[in-house]
Amino acid sequence: MYKRIWGIGLVLFMLACQSQHQEGIAVSGRDILVEGKKYWIKGICYHPVPQGSVQRSFDSLDMDLKLMTEAGINTIRVYEPIDDLAVLDAIHEAGIMIIIGFGYDQEGKYDIASGTFMNYVETYKDHEAILMWELGNEYNYHPNWFEGDIGNWYRVLNNAADAIHKLDNTRPVTTAHGELPNDQALIACPSIDVWGMNVYRWDDPETVFEQWKAVSDKPMYLSEAGGDSYMTISKDGYDKGVNQKAQADANAKILETVFNNQDICAGVTLFSFTDGWWKAGNPLTQDPGGWAPNSSGVPYDGTPNEEYWGIVDIERNKKLAFEVVKRIYN
Repeated sequence: MYKRIWGIGLVLFMLACQSQHQEGIAVSGRDILVEGKKYWIKGICYHPVPQGSVQRSFDSLDMDLKLMTEAGINTIRVYEPIDDLAVLDAIHEAGIMIIIGFGYDQEGKYDIASGTFMNYVETYKDHEAILMWELGNEYNYHPNWFEGDIGNWYRVLNNAADAIHKLDNTRPVTTAHGELPNDQALIACPSIDVWGMNVYRWDDPETVFEQWKAVSDKPMYLSEAGGDSYMTISKDGYDKGVNQKAQADANAKILETVFNNQDICAGVTLFSFTDGWWKAGNPLTQDPGGWAPNSSGVPYDGTPNEEYWGIVDIERNKKLAFEVVKRIYN
């Protein structure tokens, strides 16, 4: 009798665990599941730095969340952790989930090099707003940061993913890789659950999906994609200078391609929500220029004018690209 009761209890316990797993966040084949249902990332990269500043601020969060909700955005990707419970709560209450990014060396503040990223995971691992933990952003373009050997980064990346899995088995671990990961990356990092890829292939990322299908059966998403609203030259019918139409047309084609590949892709976090005046010159003014690695595929001039990527401007006025996102995401 004792053994029978113990057996029933074990079954009930296993069913409870299975139920909790189904209601959490998991990976199944090429899909990300939230509460047992396929989650399609309709996302935006979000690093709100006010005019005149070089530091991120959430002073405009209420306005930003209202705009994001209007645009149909369900996910934001941040490049550094949000260490403010009120901000996380507000994002969750807006019905939006977060991909929390950790940098390698952030002077010991929730970074990978110091190991303090684990303190953040421990503190916030139960917060309902968090969709995934993301380790690094395009670090494969910077072997110079890792003693000239990118293999050193991949070892650190996989070890960090393992550490997170031991502490929090309720969420996937991802990374934002610059372009399609090669064999070295995939072999070295089996603990990465979802591969994010920053892909700039003009206005057509179609080829990356078939390439990914050929090398992996894991989920992938475009962690960055899009175009900016400044043309350094006149090209393809788009005039030189500020050009919202070029950005809107490029983003429309990119997003439509992503949405046509839902069998392989888990979604996209378009770059980006707001213009960043801090990137290329005086943060009090909006300046053309800037630099980004492997960016010759930026539509339609092959130049990433770093301060012109927002779907809204620094004052939150909607650009033409906002209406494109709103139409496709909704």
